[in-house]
Amino acid sequence: MKIVRLICICLLNTLLLHAEPLLIGISGGSGSGKTTFAECLAEELQHNAIILSEDAYYHDLSHLPLETRKAANFDHPDAIDFSLFEQHLMQLKQGQSIEVPIYNFKTYSRTSETITVHPAPVVIVEGILLLAVPSIRHQLDLKVFIDVDDDIRVLRRLDRDIQERGRQFSDVQEQYLRTVRPMHLTFVEPSKQHADLIVPVGGHNKKAFQILLDTLKKDLTTATAFTASDHSLE
Repeated sequence: MKIVRLICICLLNTLLLHAEPLLIGISGGSGSGKTTFAECLAEELQHNAIILSEDAYYHDLSHLPLETRKAANFDHPDAIDFSLFEQHLMQLKQGQSIEVPIYNFKTYSRTSETITVHPAPVVIVEGILLLAVPSIRHQLDLKVFIDVDDDIRVLRRLDRDIQERGRQFSDVQEQYLRTVRPMHLTFVEPSKQHADLIVPVGGHNKKAFQILLDTLKKDLTTATAFTASDHSLE
């Protein structure tokens, strides 16, 4: 843990003293707890952080019959509009606001509305394929992989898809065996090698969370002091 903390401090001390927002990528398999980890981090950092989710960038399938949409492979990189995703990451780094798509998981299509997201000192990006796609991975200043046992991930995904997305158990089970597990083994698990930090036990790893949070808070304070000092010399 001491080594992990030193890596964080060295990296973040360098990055947060620059004008550009810091992009932290949080990846991991479906149901690993990466969204929980990201939300807790953003909550603690308050106005200093925003969250951008890969899930918002699924391609719109409204032009296809419903049964065809259901059969789509949503765990393959081709399912995500990574071109728009990359463009939005670049805009946030440049201090520009973006219009994030709203995706309807019950109809497998984008709505006509968007959400305006403004830049912040820390941009927390979360998604299963962040580290598997070079164009996105290279945008990230710090790459975190949330690692958790497959059995736990499956149960969490079942609960989420049934409770939050209105899916049927049989549909979720079929999708997991047909695409989720194969794509995890093909894309997600191998992408772990690109992570700067690997968090075991999942998104509820309090020690790992606290280390990252403490480091971020410290460096945000340092960056603020640095900026104030810099302006006073003008």
